[in-house]
Amino acid sequence: MTIGIIGSGNIGATLARLFVKAGHEVAISNTRGPESLRDLVAEIGPLARAASIEDAIAFGDVVIEAIPYGRYRDLPAAAFVGKLVVTAGNYYPQRDGEIDLAGRAQSELVAEHLAGARVVKAFNTIWYEHLQKQGDTTKPIDQRRVIFLAGDDQAAKQIVADLITQIGFGPLDIGSLHDSIAQEPDSPIYNKDITVAQARAQLGVK
Repeated sequence: MTIGIIGSGNIGATLARLFVKAGHEVAISNTRGPESLRDLVAEIGPLARAASIEDAIAFGDVVIEAIPYGRYRDLPAAAFVGKLVVTAGNYYPQRDGEIDLAGRAQSELVAEHLAGARVVKAFNTIWYEHLQKQGDTTKPIDQRRVIFLAGDDQAAKQIVADLITQIGFGPLDIGSLHDSIAQEPDSPIYNKDITVAQARAQLGVK
């Protein structure tokens, strides 16, 4: 699978490393341009390449945006039409400024901007150092560290769940994009180091 990543910070760079390790081709991008990523892609290896944002979007069967939430409107919406997009950002008012969510999930505003994309919320509830270190493909799924996901497209969610499994974590689908409110900052499951089994028990889901 080809994966485009927008954002080369802690989450974006960590996911690039993990997906390459799992055998996927990755194109990673940021607002500073491909030249700024030369050292990172050299470290990750030959399955990684530096790209412009537009080229990373075009490259990926799956595109992951891992940018500060307040900048989601800067994403070139037309380029995402028909794409499977994973939104990994979190809204922090002190960083992003005041944004009126009007009772909606943060991911719903991203999906509204990226009209025509298949949006899944994932990778936003885990600290990047845990993402680096806690994946373990030898464990049964229920005993792995959980990564929550949510979205309105079941097929898209299954693809993302498979990627989560391949890098050693346990996916847990909590529902629709609106339901992803339950995985936002300050929620009971946000940034909690728990297994899939523990998360199921906490949320009361099968």
